[in-house]
Amino acid sequence: MNNILPSQSPFGILERVTSVLAEENLQSKSNVNTSNEKTVGISSKKQIAINGLIILSNFLQFTSMFSTLAGGLEFSRRLGWEATPGKANWMGAGFSLTQSAMVLVSGRLGAIYGHNRVLMAGCAIIVIFSLANAFTSTYHSFIAMRAMTGVGGGILMPNAVASLMIATPPGPARNATLAVFAASPPIGALLGALLAGVFLQETAEWKWLFIIIYHHSAALELIVLIVLFVVLPSEEPVDKDGKIDFIGILSGVSGLVLFSFAWIQGPAVGWDTPYVIVVLVLSGVSLAIFVIWESKYAPEPIMPVRIFAAPTFTALIIVVLLTYMSVGIALWYMVAWQQLIRDWTVLNIAIGWIPYGVGASFAVTLAAWLIPRLAAQYLLAIGIVSSMISLLLLGTMPEQQTYWAQTFPGILIGSICADFVYVAAQIIASNSVGVKEQGIAGSLIGTLNLYGNSLGLGFAGTIETQVARHTESVSLPYRAAFFFGAGLTLVALVLNAAFVRVPRDSGCQRESIGGSKNHCREG
Repeated sequence: MNNILPSQSPFGILERVTSVLAEENLQSKSNVNTSNEKTVGISSKKQIAINGLIILSNFLQFTSMFSTLAGGLEFSRRLGWEATPGKANWMGAGFSLTQSAMVLVSGRLGAIYGHNRVLMAGCAIIVIFSLANAFTSTYHSFIAMRAMTGVGGGILMPNAVASLMIATPPGPARNATLAVFAASPPIGALLGALLAGVFLQETAEWKWLFIIIYHHSAALELIVLIVLFVVLPSEEPVDKDGKIDFIGILSGVSGLVLFSFAWIQGPAVGWDTPYVIVVLVLSGVSLAIFVIWESKYAPEPIMPVRIFAAPTFTALIIVVLLTYMSVGIALWYMVAWQQLIRDWTVLNIAIGWIPYGVGASFAVTLAAWLIPRLAAQYLLAIGIVSSMISLLLLGTMPEQQTYWAQTFPGILIGSICADFVYVAAQIIASNSVGVKEQGIAGSLIGTLNLYGNSLGLGFAGTIETQVARHTESVSLPYRAAFFFGAGLTLVALVLNAAFVRVPRDSGCQRESIGGSKNHCREG
């Protein structure tokens, strides 16, 4: 099965999975132990406090992110924008789009400039644009501030993981720290949805809603930033003499962002709008430049193209992307169905989401427990099937029905998907590529996690708006979006069954893709 012993604890496996995001940076020219020595003088209580603040910063960004996802349609309505899922899909996609693009490259910035410094820069960006968000008065300015806040979130995440790993020696303390970090997104997301629900009551004036939600988020993040600035120890960057692949970053990030932008904007303004097609073409040009540069000219590529020659890796990333596209579709269109068809308030939606937050929090530990007992491709399949079942339950609901019949099981079963897929994909990716490429592979999986959520809304929004033009039914366009998401999971499941395997690395020398010969077998 996997190269993990059944006796390993779930928390130990969580450490391995979470640490992949930081691996690229910690395997640089300097040794990780050098960085650990810098923190020897810190008391254990102070280190616990620092770790808690870093985890809190990640918790707060997901609180902010999901307040917009849960309340996005209501925010759109109060900003004078058409409150339908296809037209207002930027509310659900803007934050995660820029967040995903920055996750891909910000770990490298941390390795060169210092993870603590870059972490604080991410916090500062979140503070600045959360504050600005409270004073926006139009839909487009609101979305722009959400997207810029996502930039801060994407800078924060990989460097938070790296800072936690550098500061905390291997062992139970690190395992517990990373387990809490892994649980912070679903719990933060649930709190964000509840806060949006509380403040988005009909009696409240919309301007104060933004001020209350985003100023409080910014204020807490600012407190975290100030305290971290004071208490974080000085650090020596692990690769201070390294070079930044500016051309690779610019072409890769712009290609990803422009491609998703075109698909999200297409249903919002119409695919017959000329600039949408222009943006789509530009995204293709940017990605082509990225591939050529990374494969032929980049001295220190941000994403070596040779990584895609690794066994099972290309199939894996397609499976991960399709699955996370389905996750984003399920969440966004569940909100639309409950709010626009069943007349739920945002608070009703947030309360209805509680099983998702609780289920996702437990799913990551359950996935880690299963990894030594079940081949990772089967764990991946369970995650895919859970999303498929969730989408089919939601897509076949009658317009009016009790929450407990299909919505509740759809939400609860769907909560398994994201963490099962993430844990399994990180294990498969780390076993598929060479040691030097593991961090890059982990960053790509983390990027697809977030990028898929935003891209899926663009594809589903296009289908929903096209179906809506040809039917009087209120629910049929939403059903089409749900069934499209289920179709994505079916394709992902077939690809997983046919092509995704966990390469055995017991006794093999997998030093580098394209380097010495690989004698590893697949299992």
